[in-house]
Amino acid sequence: MLTTKIIQQCVVWACKQEVAAPKPGNVNCFSDGHNMQVDDFLNSADEIAPIMAQADISVGEMILQAITATRTVVDSNTNLGIVLLFSPLCVAIRHCHHIEQLPDALNQVLQNLTIDDAEQCYQAIRLAEAGGMGKLEQYDIQTIPTITLRQAMEIAQKRDTIAKQYVNNYDEIFNIGLPNLTAAINCGESVEWATAFAYLSLLSHVPDTLICRKQSMEHAQEVTAQAKNLIYKASKNNILSDFEVDIITWDNELKKKAINPGTTADLSAATLLLFAFQQAFSSNRISVL
Repeated sequence: MLTTKIIQQCVVWACKQEVAAPKPGNVNCFSDGHNMQVDDFLNSADEIAPIMAQADISVGEMILQAITATRTVVDSNTNLGIVLLFSPLCVAIRHCHHIEQLPDALNQVLQNLTIDDAEQCYQAIRLAEAGGMGKLEQYDIQTIPTITLRQAMEIAQKRDTIAKQYVNNYDEIFNIGLPNLTAAINCGESVEWATAFAYLSLLSHVPDTLICRKQSMEHAQEVTAQAKNLIYKASKNNILSDFEVDIITWDNELKKKAINPGTTADLSAATLLLFAFQQAFSSNRISVL
């Protein structure tokens, strides 16, 4: 089993690699954006990691504590999606003696989510002041929930890919993000560029739901089409860094239009956490550090 120290290291590493990756439209190593800077994400990572590594804590408690801690160092929403995705994974990994057990352990955690988890999660969402949430007639985050967190996520899954992960046991992360991240690393890419490759792979399969909510489905589909084009260019050898100029140009264009594929960035962060757990089990450390 992974120790508290190793889980904490995995969380920090995944968060910091995600923001360092040249992901078009997000805060990254080439440019800030959306009124946020790289340091905001780095500071947030340091705050949430000890909380994510705690034993004997529920998913809802972990989410609320992590967002509360984040708000002590930043005044913007740097990591709500990351916290929502990381929390079930960090609870589940403590039940695993090897990485192959994680999908089943994760499914068990998600199935056992409670109404209390939902209430604490709703509090965290309100505290994070997340943009683009919209308002629902029933089970809105401003209300006191009467259903479990998984049931709430099931209702939200069509409008939020993060919520969908709670229902499909992180299918996109396990079956799109992680294989493409690993393939790019195995082809010689740095972790940062491999993360960008995984990010574009996710984006090319699933239109970003933050863009859908804040702009429109049409905008999201346009971004997905561009991601597909870049993945096609890099598909010969899974090497995306050869197209750095294209990436930087598109990154600037998206930020000028205030288009942020933020949901896909969060899925990429969770992909990195899975990879870190995998590495930690195989060598008792994160060998790519």
